[in-house]
Formats: sequence, structure tokens, C-alpha cells
Amino acid sequence: MSTARMPSLRVQAYENFREQIVRAQIRPGQFISQRELMQLLGMPLGAVRELIPRLEAEGLLQTVPQRGLQVAQVDVKLIKNAFELRLLLERESAIRFAQEASDAELAQIEAEHRSIVERARSGPIDEALLAEATQVDWGLHEHMIDAMGNALISEIYRINSLRVRLIKFENSSLSADILLAAMEEHLWFIEALRRRDATAVADRLGHHIESARRRVLGLPRPTLPWSSQTTTTT
Repeated sequence: MSTARMPSLRVQAYENFREQIVRAQIRPGQFISQRELMQLLGMPLGAVRELIPRLEAEGLLQTVPQRGLQVAQVDVKLIKNAFELRLLLERESAIRFAQEASDAELAQIEAEHRSIVERARSGPIDEALLAEATQVDWGLHEHMIDAMGNALISEIYRINSLRVRLIKFENSSLSADILLAAMEEHLWFIEALRRRDATAVADRLGHHIESARRRVLGLPRPTLPWSSQTTTTT
């Protein structure tokens, strides 16, 4: 019989809350009662009540007198702060990842992205492909953060990623019209990783995050300085 410990109800409630944000079932500014939150998360009321202080401390939820619980509202300040924190954490992790990741690991990451691009170009871009592309997209960023081996940084990053997901709640998954552009930006960034070029890695990551920030603000994406960056590396 397995001796692995089951997660506590409070931990499970938090993970369920996170999943609802990822799936865009919880939206910014939404008011929700404790009982509605209990039903949405599929957790007992006691676990939900224990969860609320953590969500309030992380800025994901607030109690509004006489109105109940409100999911964090998206405004210009939240967008600025969330993307600045994302850039700060990811730039350091990416530079370190370029130094420490194995060639085989980087080749596998590139292959996953190229597979998505090839399937998107041959069509159709269906929900299954979009879901897989979203997992590959977010997975690269989280993988680089976790590769630092610092649990505190990983935790801070994941909390902030929930803020970013709320900001992008209408596009929490990649959409058909931006899938190729996002994957090509990743390939451009991966090419710098494979060359172990710390300056290019930092610059290209910054470009990618700025592109995401401008998209949520409804601004034109910055021009990508294409050359031979997305050709297959050896």
C-alpha cells in the first residue's frame, strides 16, 4: 500500500482554485459567495474558509463589506506590476537555464515547439492543438523557473502567473490567430538558449514578455527582428 501522503484539503482547494483560473472559470472582478466557491471547487466549506485568507494575502481575492468575495480586478497597475515581476524572475532563470541545461534537454524543448508549428501550419488548428500549445508555451517558462531549484522563487512565480492568467482571462489559452506568432517567438528565444548566448537570451525573453503585455493592453505587437533565428539548429 502506498505511503504517499494525500494533499491536505486546504492545499487541494488552492490547486482547484488555480485550475479554475487556468480554465477561465473564475474571472477578474467577479463576486462569489463562500458557498458558490465551495461548489465551484468541489471542496467542503471548512476548506474554502481556510483557503480565503491565503488568496487574500496573495492579492487574488478580497472581501468587500456587504457584497462578499471579489476576485482581483484587472487594471493598468496590476498589469504593470505582474509583467514587471514576471520579467524580473524569468530573465534570471533563463540566463541560468542557458548555462546549465543539457543539449538534449534544449533539443527536446525545440522539437516540441516545432511539432506544434508544423501541425498548425498544416491545419486545422483545433481545440486539442490549442490546449497542447498552451501547455508547451507555459511549460517552458515554468520549467526554466523550476530549474533554478529554489522553491520560494517557484512559489512566487506561480502566484504571479495566476495574476497574469487573470489579466489574460479571455486568452488564457492560445488562440488560433496568435498561436504561430507565439510559437515562433519561442523558437527565436530557444535558438539563443541553444547557442548559450546570455545577452540574446535576456533580450529575446524581454521581447517575448513585452509582446504578451502589449497584447493584453490591446496594443500592436513589437516587430520581431527576423533573420535566420528559427531555422533548425544543430
